[in-house]
Amino acid sequence: MITQALISVSDKTGVLDFARALSAMGVNILSTGGTAKLLAENGVAVTEVADYTGFPEMLDGRVKTLHPKVHGGILARRDFPDHVAKLAEHNIPAIDMVVVNLYPFQQAVAKDSCTLEDAIENIDIGGPTMLRSAAKNHKDVVVVCDPADYGLVLAEMKGTSAAAGTVSYDTKFMLAKKVFAHTAQYDGAITNYLTSLGEDKAHATRAAYPQVLNMTFDKVQDMRYGENPHQSAAFYRDLQPAAGALANYQQLQGKELSYNNIADADAAWECVKSLGGLGQPAGCVIVKHANPCGVAIGTDAADAYGRALQTDPTSAFGGIIAFNVEVDARTAAEIAKLFVEVLIAPSFSAEALQLMAAKQNVRLLQIPLGEGNNPFDVKRVGGGLLVQSPDARNVGLGELRVVTKAQPSQQQLQDMMFAWRVAKFVKSNAIVFCANGMTLGVGAGQMSRIDSARIASIKAQNAGLTLAGSAVASDAFFPFRDGLDVVVDAGATCVIHPGGSMRDQEVIDAADERGVVMLYTGVRHFRH
Repeated sequence: MITQALISVSDKTGVLDFARALSAMGVNILSTGGTAKLLAENGVAVTEVADYTGFPEMLDGRVKTLHPKVHGGILARRDFPDHVAKLAEHNIPAIDMVVVNLYPFQQAVAKDSCTLEDAIENIDIGGPTMLRSAAKNHKDVVVVCDPADYGLVLAEMKGTSAAAGTVSYDTKFMLAKKVFAHTAQYDGAITNYLTSLGEDKAHATRAAYPQVLNMTFDKVQDMRYGENPHQSAAFYRDLQPAAGALANYQQLQGKELSYNNIADADAAWECVKSLGGLGQPAGCVIVKHANPCGVAIGTDAADAYGRALQTDPTSAFGGIIAFNVEVDARTAAEIAKLFVEVLIAPSFSAEALQLMAAKQNVRLLQIPLGEGNNPFDVKRVGGGLLVQSPDARNVGLGELRVVTKAQPSQQQLQDMMFAWRVAKFVKSNAIVFCANGMTLGVGAGQMSRIDSARIASIKAQNAGLTLAGSAVASDAFFPFRDGLDVVVDAGATCVIHPGGSMRDQEVIDAADERGVVMLYTGVRHFRH
């Protein structure tokens, strides 16, 4: 039976109603500082911890709850007679519930104006100590660190059985696990911050990469297997995923997602999000084995899909399809003709959902569009972790440099900008032929750039698409003129790439000789 609760929270969301409900059930409430004031001002009977312990808060609030009468009441095991006797000997009532959330350290250090002193004062000491004490003794103590769990706790306590006024062991254990995860993440954030500070006396600078990096994720689900059936796998989500990130998906129908489904879906979703601002309202990306095999923009979803599919209908079989606009009935009807693993969009019309319901194995993912990137892009290697900033750079028209005698037309500029957006999401070495807002041929992941160029042109030929007058994007510079000659021989009239080769002038001279336009971006987009 829960008879006494200690409530001390920084995030006061829902705490007043929670405390009122506890008080109505006869629970004695202890509290501190601002929480105690809030409860008292709203008519909730509350005892200040300072009055309870007989020891005042001190050191500007740094010492409030660090007292044997608090921690003895939390940590004592009710099934140990010696513990119970010690509580009686020292007149320490048991504390059956601890409701605590912590100083907003991460919010504080996220501000540009945050100083080391500000950060230090936002490091909670008493809160984590109480949480860990209560979580350690979860068999006897209910511990709540998340306002989202208030309703669950109250629902169990209001039960009509003989267990009314109590919380089940399963719930207490779940809440305890949540606490240890929360305090570990909190301490990790403190470590990340402190080990990123500069060595100057004022610690005024912060490194982008801390000396010790702690990263915390929540498991979403176990996978049936990993990339291959003999590998096990699971999917974990950031605690606070960026707006519009794949991890925010809601699966509306279909089989359980596989490891490869999620990896390919992420590639498709990130690519299709980048297609805004290119002159058409709708974008569609078809991905197979982590590479876009068809990308297009169009007047609506059906138009964009039809154009994307033309690039490589063979590879699109069993692929991942992503849209940056709602999927309507007309689009769904066309997609239903093809075997598709995953279909992604910001929304689906009711009619589209009805049509896709006949394809129950197709996984439908609804993801809100949004800005923001993961703070770090990471890759596991043997015994370590490679960490970098995300490749979020999109080159604007004003940053392009014409390096040939031939000048681009407005249509060529549009085609090259579209091709450059797509090339960013193709595995290196990447060559992408495009025209009129759609891909024509994609060469991906080859050891030499000239092979990627040849494969891209062959893909276009196999699909019956002409490359005459097309634009080509290369994710990195042409090291020799031979790669340029291949794409021009195939029909390209304009080329966009970063530049920066020792033989840049040789390649520029070749472009002038062939009468094609060449633009430099000054930005490379390797993708390994």
